[in-house]
Amino acid sequence: MEQAWDIWGDVVIAAVLAVPPAILAAALLARHRTRTGHPTPTRTAAADVAVVAGTAPWIWMILTPGTTQGVNLVPLLDLFDQLALMSPEGAFVQVGGNLLVLAALGAMLPVRSPRLASLGAVACAAAAVSLTVEVLQYGLGLGRVSSVDDVILNTAGAVLAALVTRRWWARQ
Repeated sequence: MEQAWDIWGDVVIAAVLAVPPAILAAALLARHRTRTGHPTPTRTAAADVAVVAGTAPWIWMILTPGTTQGVNLVPLLDLFDQLALMSPEGAFVQVGGNLLVLAALGAMLPVRSPRLASLGAVACAAAAVSLTVEVLQYGLGLGRVSSVDDVILNTAGAVLAALVTRRWWARQ
């Protein structure tokens, strides 16, 4: 656990310190949208800021340089290898972390917009974002493994988070 803190502690601290400015940003954005006649200024401002604040720390972690460059394109192979080779705690952190990467995006997209208020729309948006991040990992030569399983888990996490917020989804 100490090693994880050494690697990711700065990200966690930055994410916590970003909460007050994020709340301020949402309030200012809502105020601006109110002045411009937006129909749901507070709701959309809160959703927009939550997506950014809830996703940015995870993207920072994913795009942090590592030591092993590679690509895994066979679905579920990388996941099964991780589950078999890692400690239960390590596998839990790896799978759980991948499920959380786009959870804020999945939770807030349907809250923000009626056009995005479907599980299919959330899945497509999350898959596109996740695929972009995996391509960036590889293309930037960050020494990280780009895996189709990460795209699958990131997308699944976004869809699960969307299901949690279903009662607050924007109405057509």
